[in-house]
Amino acid sequence: MTTLISREELQAAIAGGAVTVVDALAGSYWEKQHLPGAIPLHADDVAARSGEVLPDRGALIVTYCSNPACQNSQDVATRLEGLGYTNVRKYREGIEDWAAAGLPLESGVGE
Repeated sequence: MTTLISREELQAAIAGGAVTVVDALAGSYWEKQHLPGAIPLHADDVAARSGEVLPDRGALIVTYCSNPACQNSQDVATRLEGLGYTNVRKYREGIEDWAAAGLPLESGVGE
């Protein structure tokens, strides 16, 4: 199982520019709202796109989806770990927790 990261730890990592945040919902969900700087990457696309969007297999990568019941973030994390990524963590509480805490969100057009 992927190591978890707390909201506070993730917030500090984002502020320090020390993390690549991966939105495992991707698509229209990512376009509507996502954590600051998050890149969209659905589990079905990990094998094809991870080398392009996540070139450093040793960098801190944090996956998230909507809430603890959503399995997308674990699916993406598991696939990344299977491809040799060594520093993958999961923000289990997801975007619902982030938004409920009043933290900033971004929106934008998909890739």
